[in-house]
Amino acid sequence: MTDQQNEGSGYRGPALFSYGFRPFFLGAALFAGVAVPVWILMLAGVSDPALLFPARDWHVHEMVFGFLPAVITGFLLTAIPNWTDRPPIRGLELMLLFTVWLAGRVVIAVTWFSPLLAAIVDASFLVAVAGFVWRELAAGKSWSQAPIGGVISLYAGANIFFHVLVVSGAATDLPERMAIALVMVLVSLIGGRVIPNFTGEFLAQQGRTEQPAPFSRFDGLSLLLVGMAVTAWTVQPQAPTTGWLLVMAGLASLGRLSRWYGWMTWREPLVLVLHLGYGWLVLALLVLGSSIIGIGLPPTDAVHAFTAGAVGVMTLGVMTRASLGHTGRARHAGPFTVLMYALVTVGALLRVVGPTTGLPANLMLGLAAACWSGGYLLFALVYGPFLLRPALDE
Repeated sequence: MTDQQNEGSGYRGPALFSYGFRPFFLGAALFAGVAVPVWILMLAGVSDPALLFPARDWHVHEMVFGFLPAVITGFLLTAIPNWTDRPPIRGLELMLLFTVWLAGRVVIAVTWFSPLLAAIVDASFLVAVAGFVWRELAAGKSWSQAPIGGVISLYAGANIFFHVLVVSGAATDLPERMAIALVMVLVSLIGGRVIPNFTGEFLAQQGRTEQPAPFSRFDGLSLLLVGMAVTAWTVQPQAPTTGWLLVMAGLASLGRLSRWYGWMTWREPLVLVLHLGYGWLVLALLVLGSSIIGIGLPPTDAVHAFTAGAVGVMTLGVMTRASLGHTGRARHAGPFTVLMYALVTVGALLRVVGPTTGLPANLMLGLAAACWSGGYLLFALVYGPFLLRPALDE
């Protein structure tokens, strides 16, 4: 994705619905800032709201199929016009899509609706996103991006599968792993494109001759190993072979990351944070694989190295860069932006290693949640005005 400084002419509606990143980044940040503390209060027994799902299923679903799709959608609706050279989705069409996402959060959170109706409303969002993605790729003949369309379609299928199991009273762990595995693939695909591109731009601006290595067979092998490893984890999460595949994928991803000169971007946190986010993906693959083999953390904590670490850091990195670049502001991370990155990083660390410290579990989870969700609330506070107003260069 390249940064377009001008959002385009001809649109005269509310600024919030002038570009996909605006409502979805703001909505995702506010939702993450509220949903995670609510989950911690439920765990601590302080709050016991009436929810459509059991508390654990609600938490997992809303982070994996609620929060994450909003960020992904905001990114895709902003990136696809660059890929296809077509105008962005905006105005009434964007407003309706965001309303469907918001409606999904409501019907899952209250018991006024039947599980079947809630399933139809919630599942329709990712189905609609997949439809938008394929429509735009086809219209722009941008078939090189077809793998991303395929991942989003499978993601929508995983959410439908989740609801089918809920309605039938079965366990939902399989579609949850499917979704997490697909997001790992998505981070590998998109991260492998945007991180070298943005790093190369920054190094060139600094007058450095070093440039990230171009996509090669090694990158292809790394992506293949990630795909094989997460597929094995989806269907056989406790098999030793799965553990070794995840470790191999982690090592290959580490080699891939080392070819992008991330250590040279320390002067600009807006670029460095993307390397850190991909580093969390590497760590998650290694830690999850080791846990299955029987070394290190329990699998539940290992999974949070990806969901809290890689997802938390990478999404904030993408959200801040896109929000600055597409509203006509300098692509530079100020003090508050750096604080957001630090809060999410500390929150992820506390969530992953906190249970092993021997300190009270509720205390560590509470601190982790406060830091992690605090980073997103700070995004909403600082970047919210940027997203609600027209771009500076319009």
